[in-house]
Amino acid sequence: MLKIYAMQSSGNSYKVRMALARLALPFELVDVDLLRGENRTPDFLMKNPEGRVPLLELPGGRYLPESNAILFFLADGTPLLPNDPLGRAETLRWMFFEQHSVDSSIGAARFWLKLVRGGRDLRTHDIDRWMEEGYAALGVMERHLARRPFFIDGTLTVADIALYAHIHLAHEGDFDLGGFPAVRGWLERVAAQPAHVSLDWRPEQAAQQVNIA
Repeated sequence: MLKIYAMQSSGNSYKVRMALARLALPFELVDVDLLRGENRTPDFLMKNPEGRVPLLELPGGRYLPESNAILFFLADGTPLLPNDPLGRAETLRWMFFEQHSVDSSIGAARFWLKLVRGGRDLRTHDIDRWMEEGYAALGVMERHLARRPFFIDGTLTVADIALYAHIHLAHEGDFDLGGFPAVRGWLERVAAQPAHVSLDWRPEQAAQQVNIA
């Protein structure tokens, strides 16, 4: 069985749970609380020297870090990833965009302003940059989605999953989606897909927390 090391409130970790639920793949969930430093224990750093989650453990003891690499691996050979080279490249394009333009602004703002106690005071000098870059990213998405229901070929892919994980929580980073109707419509379409799960979803087989310290 697959094993996922993740933080429940993390947008990047949520991506992976969304994909696993959509694909109906059983997995074990191991909670790793970044805010308590559980990602910096010697045991976890042996698994992923970067100390980041999510982290996928495969049967046989191999590990795959980075949320979008995990998404791409899980989606290969499924409807969540196009078969043709251009479709796959377009999917990667938007997944790169998500990490470079969305996670670094909207995702960062949510993490520091919502999840970290005192984070607003600690990162005051970054807020204006997050707002500028985040709204610019939303503008790119709005223009793209104004002409199509999903990001690639009119069907849900891991590109949508990667972007949805952060964008549906943008308000927790002080972003207002009121001026982005195409983005809001896309969020509704993603949430209406079969087997969609919310941020707080936990599979029954992963209900018991595992101590990795």
